[in-house]
Amino acid sequence: MDVTSFGIDHDTLLRGIYVSRKDTVENGVLTTFDIRMKEPNREMVMDTSVMHTIEHLMATFFRSHPLWAEKTIYVGPMGCRTGMYVIFKGDLESKDIAEIMKACYEYMANFNEEIPAAKSEMCGNYLDHNLAITKIECKKYVDEVLDCLNEANMTYPRQQG
Repeated sequence: MDVTSFGIDHDTLLRGIYVSRKDTVENGVLTTFDIRMKEPNREMVMDTSVMHTIEHLMATFFRSHPLWAEKTIYVGPMGCRTGMYVIFKGDLESKDIAEIMKACYEYMANFNEEIPAAKSEMCGNYLDHNLAITKIECKKYVDEVLDCLNEANMTYPRQQG
């Protein structure tokens, strides 16, 4: 079975930005990024309301961005609630998206408006949001990870054997 994430050493994985996989589609490449906000099995995972709010804000940020809107394929939460997946068009590396990801997380950390599409007719679980905690989590990710991103936060640790 070839599931990339099952080969990652989650016991040593740090918070960061990782290339999860690259897929060739027709004559282009789609790059899936693992935006890891929590150290797996060592930190408390995020509440579903926070993950849901990040999903709405991150999707809004990228889909309205003048350069990244056309490159954005997907934004969504990880089932383990330790981060987000983002898929972009292009053969990209973590360093290629570090600046825009920092801008996105700063946008979310400073967001003070109504959560986009958090209405019953627009969202399947519109009551499950928490902007206050989302802002705290996003600021923490900027301060502790994105402001000091290095190779250890951008290269997956692989399982031994």
